[in-house]
Amino acid sequence: MQGIIEITNVNIISETQEIDMGSLQIKDGKINQISSQFIGGADHVIDGKGKNWTLLPGFVDVHIHGANGHDVMDATEEALSGMASQLPKEGTTSFLATTMTQSDEAISNALSNAGEYVDDQPESGQAELLGVHLEGPFISEKKVGAQPIDHVVPPSIDLFQAWQKESRNHIRLVTLAPEVEGGLDFIEHLTSQGVVASIGHSDATLATVNQAVQKGARHITHLYNQMSGLHHREPGVVGAAFLNDDVKVEMIVDHIHVQKDAIHIAYQFTKADRTILITDAMRAKCLPEGTYDLGGQDVIVSNGEARLANGALAGSILTLEEAARNMKAGNNLSYADLAAITSANAAKQLDVFDRKGSISVGKDADLILLDNQDQVIMTICRGTISYDQRGEEAS
Repeated sequence: MQGIIEITNVNIISETQEIDMGSLQIKDGKINQISSQFIGGADHVIDGKGKNWTLLPGFVDVHIHGANGHDVMDATEEALSGMASQLPKEGTTSFLATTMTQSDEAISNALSNAGEYVDDQPESGQAELLGVHLEGPFISEKKVGAQPIDHVVPPSIDLFQAWQKESRNHIRLVTLAPEVEGGLDFIEHLTSQGVVASIGHSDATLATVNQAVQKGARHITHLYNQMSGLHHREPGVVGAAFLNDDVKVEMIVDHIHVQKDAIHIAYQFTKADRTILITDAMRAKCLPEGTYDLGGQDVIVSNGEARLANGALAGSILTLEEAARNMKAGNNLSYADLAAITSANAAKQLDVFDRKGSISVGKDADLILLDNQDQVIMTICRGTISYDQRGEEAS
């Protein structure tokens, strides 16, 4: 579908207000106009009259390893293109390619491939790769989870800079443990380079996390999972995440990684302005149950869970659409809150809020339509309809 597109008679959750039965016009891949009335002059009209549809900004997933048989560590154009083509089906319009703890060579190959893909990716039609989330290898050996412990190394500014060069300067976020030797200095370096320092796979104390935040850390990787928990004599990373208001917090809301009430407790602290929903998905997402590879390790996918042979959770098969529905229902969220935790907060964290993360004139037309059951029925990536489940009504 080319030309000017108008979406009309839908509930629009814009950056500044909620417009009931409003209209939005897309031109040249951008949001051209937003109105409470029909605009007109479009080549194609998508009419939600009588459907109770809601228009939200496209989801942004800052932590995803793979999907539909593909993995970032495959280090191929096919893998990243396969992910970018699959993700709009769950409402994701942009993402970070997330690596994992592996050999220097394996990480180098993945970074080089991702950097090249970011610079040469299609202009529209699929989810946009915004850069790389380097998860490990600078983590704690006490909190590796599914990250291979043999490849864990101390933070190294020199190694990071070499990797950043190989990625064409597209590493945007780094997960690390601040308590390991050199961790705090490394956070300071990342911050000076404009890279988001995230605390994760960490056994840090509250005091150490507070020091890390003073050095510039402003992100927590998958809250609760593989980090020091909240104890009444040592609040740990979890307690620090609750108490540091300038830190944004990832959560995997599949009700497997984190129990429903624990999610609800966390949200009392993080609220809509600090929460970021992620999937932490691996290649088995969208595929049947079975055994799959993650960093050279077998992952058994069964009953909606992805686990190593030792029982450790190994990422998820969660979609952001499912996470959003779970979070909205479990915490009585408004659509404005939902837009913040699935899109705006991530875009702000990655410094792309000038063009992503909200519905505002001049921004990229990254949009999703939800039906009255909060199911994604259409996804638009930079002005191109990339997913359409309207059935016979599709034009």
